[in-house]
Amino acid sequence: MQAVIMTGGKQFLVTLDQELDVELIGDAKKIDFEPLLVIDGDKVTVGQPTVAGVKVKADVLEEVKGDKLKILKFKAKKRVKKLTGHRQHYSRIKITSIA
Repeated sequence: MQAVIMTGGKQFLVTLDQELDVELIGDAKKIDFEPLLVIDGDKVTVGQPTVAGVKVKADVLEEVKGDKLKILKFKAKKRVKKLTGHRQHYSRIKITSIA
């Protein structure tokens, strides 16, 4: 069984026992999502906007950091350059049930 969930303004296609990194979730240890679409074998159910009666449950495992991005600002012929970096924080979740 697969489902499409929405979190942090992004949509993810998830299956049972899958781990994925999503936008930072608060202090919650367990979270429920309402799926936008459910695929069960050959049967596909599309929600308007969500599928009624179906919940996707997930456990929040930990907070992780993404890859480091380097940003270089440079002005030609002015001897000006500025290098900064950024690491986005994510929550790693594990899908426990789709029912």
